[in-house]
Amino acid sequence: MTTTAARTPDRLATGHRRLLEQLRADGVRHLFGNPGSSEEGLLDEVARFPDIDYVLGLQEAAVVCTADGYAQATGRPSVVLLHSGVGLGNAVGSLYHALRRQTPMLVLAGEAGVAYDALEAHMAVNLVDIARPVTKYAARVTHPASLLRLIRRALKVAATPPRGPVFLALPQDVLDQLADEPIVPTVVPDTRVVPEKGSIQAAARLFAAAQAPVILAGDGIAASGGAEELVRFAETWGATVHGAMASELVMPWTHPLWGGLTGHMFGTDSAALVAQADAVLICGTYVFPDVFPELGDVFRPGATVVHVDLDPYAIAKNHPVTAGLLGDPRLTLRALTGALDEAMTGPQRQTAAERVRRHGARRTAALDQARTADLAHAGDTPLGMAAVAACLAGLLPDDAIIFDEALTNSPALTRWLPPSRPGHFFQTPGGTLGVGIPGAIGAKLAHPGRTVLGFTGDGGGMYTCQALWTAAHHRIAAKFVVCHNGGYQLLKDNLARYRQDPADTTFPEFFDVREPRVDYVALAAALGVPAARVEHAADLPGTLRTMLDHDGPYLVEAVLGH
Repeated sequence: MTTTAARTPDRLATGHRRLLEQLRADGVRHLFGNPGSSEEGLLDEVARFPDIDYVLGLQEAAVVCTADGYAQATGRPSVVLLHSGVGLGNAVGSLYHALRRQTPMLVLAGEAGVAYDALEAHMAVNLVDIARPVTKYAARVTHPASLLRLIRRALKVAATPPRGPVFLALPQDVLDQLADEPIVPTVVPDTRVVPEKGSIQAAARLFAAAQAPVILAGDGIAASGGAEELVRFAETWGATVHGAMASELVMPWTHPLWGGLTGHMFGTDSAALVAQADAVLICGTYVFPDVFPELGDVFRPGATVVHVDLDPYAIAKNHPVTAGLLGDPRLTLRALTGALDEAMTGPQRQTAAERVRRHGARRTAALDQARTADLAHAGDTPLGMAAVAACLAGLLPDDAIIFDEALTNSPALTRWLPPSRPGHFFQTPGGTLGVGIPGAIGAKLAHPGRTVLGFTGDGGGMYTCQALWTAAHHRIAAKFVVCHNGGYQLLKDNLARYRQDPADTTFPEFFDVREPRVDYVALAAALGVPAARVEHAADLPGTLRTMLDHDGPYLVEAVLGH
């Protein structure tokens, strides 16, 4: 009798079952996937686990973005099951998005087996090499005795700051074998550390005399739950706050000190935000996340720059800093606030309070002016995004969750629906199109009792429109607004900047998507989601109310001007 045969009956299970038992022990209740032949055994076993819901998608890019929205909304790793190299290949763009926004996610891909490596069989490819550039960790299971060990390792890495997607290749012949590793919940290390007191006090002394302070805040603050601490520190210091690669709420956009997001295309835009600052705090991000970054010095000579992050690689990654502090953003900001309050003199506190007042007054005036202009054109045809957003502002409940991929229409959207609550607003930072529809579906799956509204463009929506079928199939009642302007407006805006010639207003004809026009109402209906088109301001209240009241997923195609 072999050692394995002598085991107790509950340990006599194949890797397929043991893998799912490990996921169950870690609280996984949803498995996002598109099925394929190289993971048949695992798919067969999933059907025997009624407490793990297989969320079926029709295309892998949409599947990963749905899992991404779910992970963002829960703060816990989502789990994706893909099919071999073709499935993983389809998902790479979405994985890049997840990597950039540091989404905790475990991606599994089935393959035929280790035994077939030498044969270069049909669909055989090095999955780990495909996944490695777009994941935080990538490995292949090659022995049943280490299957669960690697699952736990991957989940731990995914959930440990800086969080991110991880990948495991699962050869079917390995999972076909008996696996008897013990099942224990994955332990994620507690990284809520704070720099030692002397370093905090030294940074506070550097900050105390600042006359033009700026804060660059990233998603690391949201991941640590540090939005309130950022507000208190900014108010104490009297500093303007800009979101850098911030795809979640790091500070209420209604706050007087919120200065908006940094640029993401041209480094000159981002550099301009700190050009006059005599002191800068970078927290929970790296500097600067632009497509065409500034290569020279971005901070003014002599400026104090302090960088706080849990990721040592991010600190001083691209530009020199005065001090780097490895620490949890929430705890470190709390400590810095106390130390700064002690370090500042009475006149310095008064000066900081005056900065808060001045910036708030300027921001209120600018917002009022923009909204007044919006209202002046609210009845125009074709519609403007501001009219849609202003109407929604009067209809949505206070706890609605917004997944914003409106891109060029995002400024108008957030003027009327400004993010104000952590966990209720998500964007795309990675440059991957098509995250809005599936992201909203994932968020709604995480919070079925809340209104979830996803925005996308008529270009971006085509990348993952298959996700609408998933919403219909699983009865996930997310709502969607397609901002339909007939083309790739973002490309036009960026090309205009790139040319640096305001007089040239011509664009390549392939920047337009008009012939034929994409009919999103028909497309949604074909995928099982009812939809309506709105072209006139007078029709907005009725159309949007119908969408929000509908018991199930619903899409509105808003026909907008350029």
